[in-house]
Amino acid sequence: MLKIKHFIWLLLPFVISCTSDEDEQYTNIPLEFSVPSNFPALAYNIELNKPTEKGFELGKKLFYDGRLASDGLVSCGFCHIQANAFTHHGHTASHGVNDAIGTRNATPIQNMAYQKTFMYDGATNHLDLQPIIPLTSPIEMNGDLNTILKMMKTDKEYQKLFSQAFDDKAITTENMLKALSQFMVMMVSSNSKFDKYRRNETGGTFTSDESAGYTLFKTKCASCHATDLMTDDSFRNNGLAVNPKVNDVGRYRVTELVADYYKFKVQSLRNVEVSAPYMHDGRFGTLEGVLDHYDSGVVDSATLDPILKKNGKLGIPLTVTEKTQIIAFLKTLTDTQFLTDKRFSEF
Repeated sequence: MLKIKHFIWLLLPFVISCTSDEDEQYTNIPLEFSVPSNFPALAYNIELNKPTEKGFELGKKLFYDGRLASDGLVSCGFCHIQANAFTHHGHTASHGVNDAIGTRNATPIQNMAYQKTFMYDGATNHLDLQPIIPLTSPIEMNGDLNTILKMMKTDKEYQKLFSQAFDDKAITTENMLKALSQFMVMMVSSNSKFDKYRRNETGGTFTSDESAGYTLFKTKCASCHATDLMTDDSFRNNGLAVNPKVNDVGRYRVTELVADYYKFKVQSLRNVEVSAPYMHDGRFGTLEGVLDHYDSGVVDSATLDPILKKNGKLGIPLTVTEKTQIIAFLKTLTDTQFLTDKRFSEF
């Protein structure tokens, strides 16, 4: 008996050492999140859900997992394609399970921590809650939260990731949403040619057309597409003709305030070169089409933004040359590094 006890005492330091090494191996390392010098302050309270290595890894797995949808195929990444600023490129209106067609174009996923509201109509004002909308929408993922939880609880990789990502180690809807939020929070697009120009970095020299376009942009577009985020995060009626087949009332659907009829969230113009089609219903396939709208296609209505109706004239007058120069500038907002960043890629 004494010999056995002696052997156990000799073995104990080795067991403790192995356990410590294993714990060290799975330490959940916080991810660094820094605000670019040309960006405004965060809107999201990142202290309440700090991104970590394992939380991000879990969020990424969830983002690309089709099993969250009722058909087992349509993941978040299905409608949010990285090469196109996480939009559903080429689809006027996004489609989901069983080829169901929605009424709106998928919004980009970028710089989410700087936004106060989400979706075209601002249906939610918290990033940790935003995924519930597409997850449970009958025409998007049509997912059932209880079914999703059951799937994750029987999946060994999910069991491991949840236990590593969260202190309570629990597979819950709350932790699932927090992980998705951690993944999306880290999707920061801040290294375009425009950003380098603004920060006076190498590679930030504008051509004459880009420079002229930026000057025009600041006088004709920046009232709505404000700050270096290229949006003021507001809701506005930009004079689109109402589609009678859909009659999307925009922000009114959320607030039921008459003043919000046909107002939609001002989208950021970052990576706009690769995120066609444009507007909430994807009605314009080119940037030229968008500028033509503002020049000569604005439709008057009771809630039309005053910026588009000055001195009794509709729209924003633009010459052919001005349109060319503005588009040249808009292309400087393309952030190739973000669009190809392996951290956000499915494979």
